[in-house]
Amino acid sequence: MTDIADQYSDTTGRAVLETVRNYGVTAVFGIPGTHNLELYRPLEGLGMRAVTNRHEQGSGYGADGWAQQTGLPGVVITTSGPGLQNAMSAIGTAFCESRPLLVISPGVALGAEFRDVGTLHETKDATAMVGAIAEWSRRVTTAADAVDAVHDAFALFRTGRPRPVHIEIPLDVLEAPADVPAAAREARPAPAPVRGDAAAVRDAAKLLTDAARPVIVAGGGATRAGRAITALAERLGAPVVTTLNGKATVDEHHPLSLGSSLRLEAARRVAEDADVLLVLGSKLGEAELWAPRLDARGAVVRVDISAAQLHKNLDASVGIVGDCTAVAEDLLAALADEPRALRDVTAERAAIAAETAGILPGTVALAETLAAALPPDAIVSGDSSQIVYLALANVLRQSCPHSLLYTPTYATLGYGLPAAIGARIAQPAVGGRPVVAVVGDGALMFCVNELVTAVEQRLDLTVVCVDNGGYAEIKQNEVDRGIRPVGVDLVQPDWVALANAFGATGRRAETSDDIAAALGEALAAGGVQLVHIPQNAGAQHPSTESSTLRGES
Repeated sequence: MTDIADQYSDTTGRAVLETVRNYGVTAVFGIPGTHNLELYRPLEGLGMRAVTNRHEQGSGYGADGWAQQTGLPGVVITTSGPGLQNAMSAIGTAFCESRPLLVISPGVALGAEFRDVGTLHETKDATAMVGAIAEWSRRVTTAADAVDAVHDAFALFRTGRPRPVHIEIPLDVLEAPADVPAAAREARPAPAPVRGDAAAVRDAAKLLTDAARPVIVAGGGATRAGRAITALAERLGAPVVTTLNGKATVDEHHPLSLGSSLRLEAARRVAEDADVLLVLGSKLGEAELWAPRLDARGAVVRVDISAAQLHKNLDASVGIVGDCTAVAEDLLAALADEPRALRDVTAERAAIAAETAGILPGTVALAETLAAALPPDAIVSGDSSQIVYLALANVLRQSCPHSLLYTPTYATLGYGLPAAIGARIAQPAVGGRPVVAVVGDGALMFCVNELVTAVEQRLDLTVVCVDNGGYAEIKQNEVDRGIRPVGVDLVQPDWVALANAFGATGRRAETSDDIAAALGEALAAGGVQLVHIPQNAGAQHPSTESSTLRGES
């Protein structure tokens, strides 16, 4: 055994993971497999936590939840072939939501490409497969190439639009001695943030200074700039509305915040009526708007780390390429010194609340009950379930970004539970923020296997399953199209017994009055808890309410 250990003491696998660790990453998500073992060998010695999900899709979503709490990229190790393919939904999600994700996988040995001879996990072209949906996918040929690819990945995450990248390491290279000096494995210094063109900043500041009704829209690219954006809003007296990915960039209890409600007509109207609209870190995509486009009638100032975003979906009067924090600070310095009175947004908030309540009244009432029962500092994860995106995302007011983990563009099912696992792992073992996953029954069945991952990792994690009997919204969509419901009324397990079988604790809230008590008891008890809310608990069953919006469960 000693000879084997010595043989593999400093392989390419170790060089790659050592480089990743030097950038501050302390946890990796994945599943050990025949071909990736030399990526697992160094983890313990490097002090890196290995989280074994029960499906690589869960690994990708767990890494995403971890990344949103730490500010570092999530890292996934897959095996070759099917393991990598299982992670593809998570890679696609990270691309659409602009999330930093590093996926590392082994590949066929050098010289064995495209041979089609039936080797284990043989894949025609894994790099091209992932490259079709990732920012980039690279097949390396040496240990030095592999280490350089890690550095390139972190350069993208630090200075560009964060998106997923994939490094494929041929099996013979992965297991070979690294021959990469220690200095080459050290993290490279972070560059200074891009501050934006000075003339463009002056032009934007002039527009904002002269504006009578400025409004700020903050997207997912602005979440690290909350303090500067809040100061900017206060100086301008400008309301702030965010996308779901930008939720709580400005504290949603702030008197200028209109919440993450850009998807609602009442909030879009505020943005569209601005005489100067300042958009920070958002592509203003249809999935975040629930409308084809934002029809701004005034001047538009756009700030983004990517030049390609400055005129996407809405032309900018002034476009500034730069880090949102740095540019917001420079705009603040260039504005007139006297702060304005804060705009009274009472009427706008009331209009947004009324529109929210009118979407699915029963579901919104349930969401309000849940929101009131959640700890103020809770991190909440969710799927593309009605309870989340039609209700909880609007009524839950949060104080800091990345407190709602969700995927508004890819709108996938199976995200909420593994993302919650990753977020909880990122918290301190003692005194960390509580984490609660709120998912529909259909969504939970996509990833129910990850309950045992949470149990195995000894996490304090509460899962709320809102059971509307299947894919209730799709059922209504079928009815609206004159289709007799098919494939949408789903058999339900005994959720409490299922949770208990996994080693978690199951609870059932029979009525609306039970919900707050059950959630409070679950949070107080610790460990992995599942609170099942059946379709007849609370108010009107969502499947009886008409909706034409997106979602499944």
